[in-house]
Amino acid sequence: MAPDRPDSEVLDVLVEGDRITQIGRRLDPAGADIVDLAGRVVIPGLVNAHLHTWQTAMRFVGTDWSLPEYLANAHGAVAHRYSPDDMYVGTLAGALNQIDGGVTTIGDWCHNCVTPEHADAGVDALTRAGVRAVFLHGTPHSVRERPHDTGEVDRLLRGPIGASDLLSMGMAVEGPQLSKPEVAIADLRAAAERGILASMHQSAGPPNPGWRAVGVAGLWGPGVNIVHGVGLTGAWVQRLADAGVSLTSTPENELGQGHCTSLTRQLLRIGTAPSLGTDTEIATPGEVLVAARITLALQRGHTHDLKHQRTGLGTESLEIRAKQALSWVTIEGARALGLADRIGRIQPGLQADLVVIDTRRLNLWPLHDPVAAALHAHPGNVESVMIGGIWRKRDHLLLETSIDDIKGSVQQSGGAIRQPRPPPGRGRTPPRPGGPTRRAPTTAPTGACGSKRP
Repeated sequence: MAPDRPDSEVLDVLVEGDRITQIGRRLDPAGADIVDLAGRVVIPGLVNAHLHTWQTAMRFVGTDWSLPEYLANAHGAVAHRYSPDDMYVGTLAGALNQIDGGVTTIGDWCHNCVTPEHADAGVDALTRAGVRAVFLHGTPHSVRERPHDTGEVDRLLRGPIGASDLLSMGMAVEGPQLSKPEVAIADLRAAAERGILASMHQSAGPPNPGWRAVGVAGLWGPGVNIVHGVGLTGAWVQRLADAGVSLTSTPENELGQGHCTSLTRQLLRIGTAPSLGTDTEIATPGEVLVAARITLALQRGHTHDLKHQRTGLGTESLEIRAKQALSWVTIEGARALGLADRIGRIQPGLQADLVVIDTRRLNLWPLHDPVAAALHAHPGNVESVMIGGIWRKRDHLLLETSIDDIKGSVQQSGGAIRQPRPPPGRGRTPPRPGGPTRRAPTTAPTGACGSKRP
């Protein structure tokens, strides 16, 4: 994915500490741990730019829900039942599942930070998982008429997120579509003043006058991310892209719940590109490579439809290539989350976020095109995952040692939050013995494709 290099090469990658320091043929640094990856494809870590990990324990409960049903059930009926422990186990399981599928960075849209303890639980879980993440602090959907709690944002910046090498701070805001113009302006200004990302959903019709008010205030810029983009006209997409705003599509969720499918087409038409996410596992799986393939197929299908309307035949050649689709979940995801100077490419000086795809598996064999093979991989093809120079998955197994306990706790949490809380004084069943407790992540063995110990 480096712009000055071929699409694929046979190379060695040298990792020292948390960074890539060299790439080249036949590197032989003294004292390096050598990992032989013949027959595999190494790609930059995937980026899931929009995901609600806190909802993982409700996985697939809403597979058949429309968007109104999701909002009424997941937010209106269930979200208020979450305890900090529910936030923790859902976030932990969701983050580990992303690593298992080759995702090294997530935009974690945590819009159920009811209390500081709920937010801390999410941050603790991300830290334990060892994933790179932008923690987008948000409040429940019902809180729309007052500005974001910047005191809570500052507390997290001063504390666990500010001290982390892998976590960054962001704000999940309602934005002008879902809050008063003065509230939207206050929220976006607060994010800009702190130099952090502000992300918002746009899923409720065309832009209202609040959008223009934000523009007059000069607050559309690279520090703003818009998800879904329902109702955005071509003119608005152009205006936002020109200002440096990033736009994220979650295609499988959008198709199923009725958000929108035109955003990527609008972006490609003006010469830019989307980032991609998977949204909520209440409704759809969290596989970002599936999102890339769906988006690619949608855009190609639209091109064929237009050609059929004019000539009765499909297009003679495909304009959108597999490499573009892979870039949407690497380079473009990094840009959307404000991390393009750190991740998204295999390049000296960048973070050592690397994914090893085992192309010897039957579904990818024989290997004719490494880019296409990587795009068509599934989690079972992900042999190893390195984040910041630390292995988090090796030989097809996550290095987190408590997966069975985590599964038990997630199952217990999911069952409990679907039911009303017990009466006061009759608390929920405590986590089962041996279940996940909040702790720092276990340090995994370091090293990469030719890794040199400091």
